[in-house]
Amino acid sequence: MLKLLTWIMLCCAMPAQAGLFSDDEAHKQIAELGARVVKLETGNAQLKGAVEQQTKSMLDLQSQIEAMNGEIRKLRGQNEEVAHTMQDGEKRLKDFYVDLDARVRHFEAAEEAAKAAMAATPVTPIVAAATDPLDPAPQNRAYESAYALSKAGNHDGAAKAFQEFLKKYSESVHVANAKYGLANAQFALREYRVAEETYQALLATTPNFAKAADVMFNIAGCQQEMHQNTAAKKTLKQLVAKYPNSEAATKANQLLSAAK
Repeated sequence: MLKLLTWIMLCCAMPAQAGLFSDDEAHKQIAELGARVVKLETGNAQLKGAVEQQTKSMLDLQSQIEAMNGEIRKLRGQNEEVAHTMQDGEKRLKDFYVDLDARVRHFEAAEEAAKAAMAATPVTPIVAAATDPLDPAPQNRAYESAYALSKAGNHDGAAKAFQEFLKKYSESVHVANAKYGLANAQFALREYRVAEETYQALLATTPNFAKAADVMFNIAGCQQEMHQNTAAKKTLKQLVAKYPNSEAATKANQLLSAAK
């Protein structure tokens, strides 16, 4: 009887125990499911943060690219402006050298023509005797003869005639012009150092010479031909400062602008 009662009690307890085990398993699954939900929510939050950070980075990168594009456009504009300025300067410098070359060629052609003419009709040399230094007539004739040689392109003959004039008539009213003519003839003969010295001497003895601005411009030309570019720029700047309204100053400004 006792054994039967015990067996009955065990049978009655088994369903209750089975129900207990089922609730525990369900709670466990619910807990695991909850943990998975939390893990997924945490991962989703992290992923959302990463996406937002990446989006922010992309926006920052886009802003940097736009800023760089703006700088590139600005630099391109500056480059085009510099290129235009350089082209303009090169054109002006080229025009100056073309003009200078044309002048030299004109001198050379005139000199050859004068030599041919002089060969056919020799120029009578200036005779020192029997002339009164105070008589203006011989001075005028001597100066006009030297000037005619220069105008005809006979620079060698003009240089000699002007030198002879300056020796004989050192007190003449034509002395300054004779020195200027001598320096021009020396320049045409490409004796640049001697020509510069003659120009400098002219300015030293006659600072108020009517063609002083042209003299300074020619001095700069001598210096440039001797590759003394720094000295030439200095002379041109002095010319512009001293004779700003002269035609020579206009040419000097063009050269200085082209040399920048």
